Amino acid sequence: MKKQIITTIILLIATAAITVAYFKNLNPPGSNTSRVMASIPDDASIIFQFTNEKSFYDIFNGNTLLESVTGKDQLADIDTIRDVLLGNPLISKYFNEQSLFISLHPLKNDGVGMLLTLSAGKGFDDERIGQLSVEKNSGFIVNPLHIQGAKGYSIYFNSIKKRFYVVDKGAGIFAGSFSQELAKLSAQTKFKGDKQDFVLLSEQQNSNSLANLYVNYGQLTTLFGKLFVNSTDIFRSFKLLSAKAVLSMNYKSDALMFSGISTLQKGSFTYLDIFAGQQPVVNHLKDIFPATTAYSTNLSVSDPLKFGTDLYQYHVKAGIQKEQDSLFKKIKAEAGINLRTEFNNLLGNEFAIVTTRYEEKYAIISVKDGSKLLPFMTNISNMVTDNIGQFKYSKLPFFLLGDAFGILKKPYFMILDNYLILATSQKELTSYSDTYLNRKFLSKTEAYNQFYDLLSERSNVAFFINFKNSQPILKKDMSADVYSSFENDNPGWKSFYGASYQLSSSDENFYTNFCMRLNNVDTAAVNNEFQ
Repeated sequence: MKKQIITTIILLIATAAITVAYFKNLNPPGSNTSRVMASIPDDASIIFQFTNEKSFYDIFNGNTLLESVTGKDQLADIDTIRDVLLGNPLISKYFNEQSLFISLHPLKNDGVGMLLTLSAGKGFDDERIGQLSVEKNSGFIVNPLHIQGAKGYSIYFNSIKKRFYVVDKGAGIFAGSFSQELAKLSAQTKFKGDKQDFVLLSEQQNSNSLANLYVNYGQLTTLFGKLFVNSTDIFRSFKLLSAKAVLSMNYKSDALMFSGISTLQKGSFTYLDIFAGQQPVVNHLKDIFPATTAYSTNLSVSDPLKFGTDLYQYHVKAGIQKEQDSLFKKIKAEAGINLRTEFNNLLGNEFAIVTTRYEEKYAIISVKDGSKLLPFMTNISNMVTDNIGQFKYSKLPFFLLGDAFGILKKPYFMILDNYLILATSQKELTSYSDTYLNRKFLSKTEAYNQFYDLLSERSNVAFFINFKNSQPILKKDMSADVYSSFENDNPGWKSFYGASYQLSSSDENFYTNFCMRLNNVDTAAVNNEFQ
C-alpha cells in the first residue's frame, strides 16, 4: 500500500513538472519578443513585427501593399538596411530569422520617426559591427559613436546618401533610426523588465504568425497630433480608447488584414468601454450611408435599454449627471415628456456619425418605430417645414447617444421610415433626403461591396474611411508634409480604396479586425491568397 502511495506521489510530481514546463514553453518568461519590446521607448503607438527572412519578403515580391503603406522612399530605406547592412556576410547569419520590430514615435519638431529594433542570434560579438568599417565595397561607412552614454555607430549608406544611427542596447539587442533624436531616445530608454507597454502573444502564437501589429491606443492621440495641424474629429472616440491590442496578419494579395484582441486597461473609463458590455450586432446601417461618405463611426448594441443605463452611469462618473438631469427636467416641464425614457424605449440597435467629402455631418440612428418617435421630436423642436425641425435644447445627441455625437450641438432633425437623421443645417437634411429617396448610397458601388466582403459582418464599433472622399478634408487638416506624401506618393495611401477598424465585444474586451484594401483590384490576384 505504501509503495502504491509513493508511486502515485511520484507520478503526480512528474505530471506537475511536465505541465509547468509545457506552459512555460507556451510563453517562457524573458522570451525574445518581450525582451526586445521592453527596450523600445514607451511613446511608441504602433509596432510592426515580422521575421527577417527571405520567405517573408518573397510573399510581397512584386506586390505594392507595403510600398503603398510606407511610401516608396521609406521602403527603399528599409530595404537598404536589410540588404546592405543585415545582409552583409560578416553578420547576416546572426540576424537572419530574427524578429524585426518597426515602431512609430512622435518627434519634437519633425513629425513621426521610425525605429528599428532587433536582437542578434547566439554567438554574436558586437565588435563585428566595428569590423564592417574595414570592408571594401560594402556600400556603407561605419564610425563608432557614443549616444547618450551608450555605445553606438553611425552608418552612412552610399546608395541612399543617408546616415543611420545604431544603439547597442546590451544583451544582444540593437536599435537604429535615421533620426538622431530617436536614436538618442532609444539610448536613454532602459529595459522595463516585466512592465510592458503592449500586450504580447505567447511565443507559440508568435511563431505561427506571419507578422504582428501591436497598438497602444493611449499613444494614438500624440501620433495623430503630429499628422494633423487642425483639430479633427476623425476617429475621435477611437483615439481615446484606453486599451492595448495585438493583431496578427492575415495575408491577401490586395489587402492588409490584421485580427486579434484589444484588451481594455484595468480601471478604463472611456465611452467605447460601454460597448464591451453588449453583444456584436449585424451591421445594416452602413447600407444607407451617402455615396459621398468620407469617414464614419458606426456603433451597435444588442440591448438598447442597457446601453441607455450604462451611458447614464458613464456620465455620472464623468461628473456631468447634474447638467444632464437639469436639462431633461426642463424638457419635462416645458414639453411634458420624459424624453430620455421615451427615446431609450424607441432606440434601435445601431447609430452612426457620418462625415461626407463636403464636410456634411450626419447622425443616422435606427429606431423601432419612426412614427412613434416623431411626436416626441416635434415637441422638443422648432419646426421649419412639415418634416424638418431644429432642437430647442443643446447637447441632446451627446446626452442620449454619447461622445461620438457631441459635435451636433443643436441639430436639425427629420425622420425617414425608421431612421432619425440629424444634421447641422436644414440644407444638409434636404441633401440626405435626396440621397435616401434616390438610393445614392455607398453600398450601391462595386468598390465598396468588394471592400465590405473582407470585413466582419458583426461588430459593436466600426470605423471606416474612404481615402478618395476624404482627400479634401485631409488636405485642409493634415500637416503640409504629410499631405504632400499622401497626394504625391505612387504607390501610396491613395492606392487604397479605404480602411476599416472593427471592434466586437468578447469577454469584456474587443475582438478586433483591421483592413485596408487596394484600389483597382486584379480579380485573378484576389483568389491567390496565402493563409
